[in-house]
Amino acid sequence: MPVLPGAEPYRHEGGEVGVLLCHGFTGSPQSMRPWAEYLAERGLTVSVPLLPGHGTRWQDMQVTGWQDWYAEVDRALRSLLERCSQVFVFGLSMGGALTLRLAAKHGDAVAGIVLVNPANRMWGLAAQVLPVVRHLVPSTKGVANDIAKPGSVEVGYDRVPLHAAHALRSLLKLVDGELPQVTQPMVLLHSPQDHVVPPADSARILSRVSSRDVSEILLEQSYHVATLDHDAERIFEESYAFIGRLAPGAGTAWSATQEALGGSTAGG
Repeated sequence: MPVLPGAEPYRHEGGEVGVLLCHGFTGSPQSMRPWAEYLAERGLTVSVPLLPGHGTRWQDMQVTGWQDWYAEVDRALRSLLERCSQVFVFGLSMGGALTLRLAAKHGDAVAGIVLVNPANRMWGLAAQVLPVVRHLVPSTKGVANDIAKPGSVEVGYDRVPLHAAHALRSLLKLVDGELPQVTQPMVLLHSPQDHVVPPADSARILSRVSSRDVSEILLEQSYHVATLDHDAERIFEESYAFIGRLAPGAGTAWSATQEALGGSTAGG
């Protein structure tokens, strides 16, 4: 099955500091691409994998589970760790949950994490009946495109496959139990007006992680997919400043080299 235009994975070879970006449930690397390119232009090595079952058609997600999604970001992280001296992990929505699990499992190998509207649990009656309903109904309406900015569109599915939703529920429950194992410096940015993930998810994450270096930032002008919304530039700038604080000089040597060679630091 061909990948949807814009949903392709992204990789840029930059300097010694790497960043892994994890996209959300039923979404694709397209929601992270502007962020990835911003970091790449500043000389960082960047990886945005396409999660299994994503970026094609929603039916392809029915045969995947959280273990498949986590295995893909784990593989991408290990690849960056082989290549870079320091690696950061950033995530949106479910990608935030995957980021937290990577942080819990890999410890000091992850230098810091940035979460944007991270998911922590599934709410309401629908979540409670998922174990049964998923065998009776294949899908429900999608959650993509929760964006305030006119003209900004997310490449994601217009349906949520219920087998995959049940897998997501299992992942979120697992990650919630692992939050005390998260010790890395962290920036958490979330939108008060989010129609997919409630602010309570961010509050719980902040209350349960063991990280001591924590910043919470409100994205007042954006909805759920804030990386494509009015506050996108702020997310990019805050995350780059975070990297600069923990990895001084990140990207500068690479940028200087490229400038001297007359080349560009952007790539795909």
